[in-house]
Amino acid sequence: MSDQQAVCASALRLTDVRKSFGRTEIIRGVTLDVPRGERHALIGPNGAGKSTLFHLISGRLAVTSGTIELKGQPITGLPPYRINRMGLSRSFQITNIFPRLSVFENIRCATLYSLGYRYSFWHRLSRLRDAADRAQDIMTQIGLRYRRETLAANLTYAEQRALEIGITVASGADMILLDEPTAGMSRSESQQAVALIRKMTEGKTLVMVEHDMGVVFDLADRISVLVYGEIIATDAPAGIRANAAVQEAYLGKPAAREAAA
Repeated sequence: MSDQQAVCASALRLTDVRKSFGRTEIIRGVTLDVPRGERHALIGPNGAGKSTLFHLISGRLAVTSGTIELKGQPITGLPPYRINRMGLSRSFQITNIFPRLSVFENIRCATLYSLGYRYSFWHRLSRLRDAADRAQDIMTQIGLRYRRETLAANLTYAEQRALEIGITVASGADMILLDEPTAGMSRSESQQAVALIRKMTEGKTLVMVEHDMGVVFDLADRISVLVYGEIIATDAPAGIRANAAVQEAYLGKPAAREAAA
């Protein structure tokens, strides 16, 4: 495969990405290649830099050095809205929805740009049948059609997370970043969230940050482990599970030896 073909096969490519705040280097030379259609998990101890890396990819933070490419196109330094319009959408650790809008209104807002609508005084939202139909379809997929007119603020926590996933995919993006999508959920809620994520990201590329190892091993095709701003391993779930460096990063040396024994 030529270099050009390899680039085209990549949904997301990071090359020696670094981020410093003053003299403190948080991301220390991350290189990562995520093929199209892959479900990729990013794991690591608290403070490893996982959310910072997401902010760099989505344009919320500027990289100090290095390059980021989305589907072969450079996005380093672009603002978040332009990256989103190139096909990348993300969720956040803390649920990011419009609490005073209904479920339907939240999702309909997210569909507008992908359907060709721009800011205008003469379009009435109530008359945009294609936006309404798309929102209705997504509400059905995420199991919230019966909550159509409920204000987002009045949903349960698990429903709000489902709504955020719906908003994330409503733009039509084919590159999805999910930041701790099951955080704060019970075991049964997490299982439902995994099934929803699998369904909603079918045919898309997914990169997720997640602390629940059950969720990670259930969903991910490959896993990258970030420790102190550096990726120490990238492998299939079985390889990550058996990796001594990963065990040490999570458990410490004595505990890792005990686990291996």
